Amino acid sequence: MARIKPFEHYLNKYENWFYKNEFTYLSELLAVKKMLHFDTMGIEIGVGSGRFAEPLGIKIGIEPSQKMIQLAVQRGLDVIKGVAEDLSIKKDLFDFALMVTTICFLDDVTKAFREVFRILKPSGCFIVGFVDKESTVGKQYLAHKDESLFYQEAKFFSVNEVSQYLKQTGFHNFKFVQTIYQPLNEIKQIQEVKDGYGQGSFVVIRGEK
Repeated sequence: MARIKPFEHYLNKYENWFYKNEFTYLSELLAVKKMLHFDTMGIEIGVGSGRFAEPLGIKIGIEPSQKMIQLAVQRGLDVIKGVAEDLSIKKDLFDFALMVTTICFLDDVTKAFREVFRILKPSGCFIVGFVDKESTVGKQYLAHKDESLFYQEAKFFSVNEVSQYLKQTGFHNFKFVQTIYQPLNEIKQIQEVKDGYGQGSFVVIRGEK
């Protein structure tokens, strides 16, 4: 069952996060952007209100929350209502698929990743952005999980755990980038995007089909 309740009830708080944490958001956006090829057709799964898809030029999204869909449509996106574990999309259709901070809300990561594999063209790419649970911010989120409106039901993952899920579902040839090197309340400018992982709290992994 999709974990959409907080996104349906606290939409304004969700949107305000991006204003309150502008430099964090822009840093994460740059990290994701570094992994994309802009002359290809992509889809964002768990597109939310379109905060990543719109500036990245992604036109199609999957989202279970009706409130989020309404905002994403206002931002010019074509959104299919659905969940990652059961995509109503034919196979071998997209050049890339993107998930940003969606993995922690999935009911079945393996099933979702298999669905992504299915809808990607041969040699297509799957790009997963998430907060590493072993990082500074990840540890903060875990420590205050029960106090959060959005993360009470979330499950956080390490880079190695996400990599294993990707391998198990058929992806290979991984590339990693990272950003966010301080607690969020200390970030006063856009953070550098570096190759690899282990320093930054926000990690993006790209794997190929």
